[in-house]
Amino acid sequence: MKKPLPEVSPNTWEFLRDPMIAPTGFREYDARWQYPEAINLPGITALGMGLGTQMRRRGIAPVIAVGNDYRDYSLSIKNALMLGLMQAGIHVRDIGPALSPMAYFAQFHLDAPAVAMVTASHNPNGWTGVKMGFERPLTHGPDEMDELRDIVLNGEAEAHAGGSYEFVEGVREAYLDDLVGDFKMTRKLKVVCATGNGTAAAFAPELFKRLGVEVVESHNTLDYTFPHYNPNPEAMEMLHDMSASVRASGADFALGFDGDGDRCGVVDDEGEEIFADKMGVIMARDLSGIYPGSTFVADVKSTGLFASDPVLQANGAKADYWKTGHSHMKRRVKALGALAGFEKSGHYFLAEPIGRGYDCGMRVAVEICKLMDRNPDMKMSDLRRALPVTYATPTMSPYAADEDKYDILARLVKKLEGVREMAGRKVAQVVTVNGARVILDNGSWGLVRASSNTPNLVVVCESSESEAELRAIFKEIDDVIRTEPDVGEYDQTF
Repeated sequence: MKKPLPEVSPNTWEFLRDPMIAPTGFREYDARWQYPEAINLPGITALGMGLGTQMRRRGIAPVIAVGNDYRDYSLSIKNALMLGLMQAGIHVRDIGPALSPMAYFAQFHLDAPAVAMVTASHNPNGWTGVKMGFERPLTHGPDEMDELRDIVLNGEAEAHAGGSYEFVEGVREAYLDDLVGDFKMTRKLKVVCATGNGTAAAFAPELFKRLGVEVVESHNTLDYTFPHYNPNPEAMEMLHDMSASVRASGADFALGFDGDGDRCGVVDDEGEEIFADKMGVIMARDLSGIYPGSTFVADVKSTGLFASDPVLQANGAKADYWKTGHSHMKRRVKALGALAGFEKSGHYFLAEPIGRGYDCGMRVAVEICKLMDRNPDMKMSDLRRALPVTYATPTMSPYAADEDKYDILARLVKKLEGVREMAGRKVAQVVTVNGARVILDNGSWGLVRASSNTPNLVVVCESSESEAELRAIFKEIDDVIRTEPDVGEYDQTF
């Protein structure tokens, strides 16, 4: 294979012939580019050939399940990817349009040695990418992504005979059957189903109806222009829209899903957003009562309640804080034999006997409905109020260029490691497993890390005491960030 040419640029003769691939698209745990500015279709084919070569180098049987999300260009991307896989001698089993967790399910359902899902996840239109994995339920982490990058960018991909194509019918129906099982609600439940016109619109309303849930539809018509908002249940725009739907309909709560359906956002019956880490504590309380002594993994952006909540402590639950990112979390859940993992971004990793360990927004929706069924006298707001009160920011993302963000973060971590006091309190610990989480002596904290998916830093803060302390923590974290002149404005504040 010819080595990709860095001088290839859009709207040239070479652009329609030669691979163009920005190296920054190979991220910590998946591949993601702006299309066609940072990658072209020959570049996607080179990626597929590189992935097929990686499979053969690792001794993975040459069979892969492939799906795509509902964007107008995703089918073209998938076709280009499959061409490269077949050039590398891989038998492609195309499952058609899918959610990312449906593709992960297909790896089990079809007994496929590998999976590749064409999706930009929660990124807005104009982005594309691939989530891929070999050892189910895991997906590529930094080591696998670095290896794949080197194969592709160094022109090491190798053609191999035997590549072929097969379209597989019925995976969507099998996925829904697996989610529902034989469960049926015993209490009446009215739920706002918010999909932002994304891929989950083809799954979630039907799923709820099969569970026996009354559905209040919210932007559930498939429309890849995303006319109302980009489907991202971590964004306040979507959460506020879900809240308005709850208030207007009198629903018991709202569940919202991102563009590829691996994340879930929650708004309670009073229209209050419950960030996914707090929802994780609610679920962990319930699950640790059923499975005492369970281990729960939380990402470093998540609330400190996983370690300090008295109900979890009484149930013998153990907390483990780990790196943000779906591949990091899946690996940690599997390595520890944890019952579940929770990310503030809305990824939930429910392992056996509840799920298979991969992140699935639909599975989370089912388990939330089951939780409410087990607590027939409780409203979602009752479960929220039962938690110890903390004050937290949303996830905020100031701009930092992909080429610069890790160097910027390294300097910020060093500066934050030298901080001895913050918001009038002593710093008890600075956890640097993923950026810097500055923990105060009362358990309050502030975090800065680099986004793995977009050209941004990520900032989250939580106070165990007050809104005033929360704002003080944020200000001091932000003051340190502002010592870096190349960091831009926040996407949202609080």
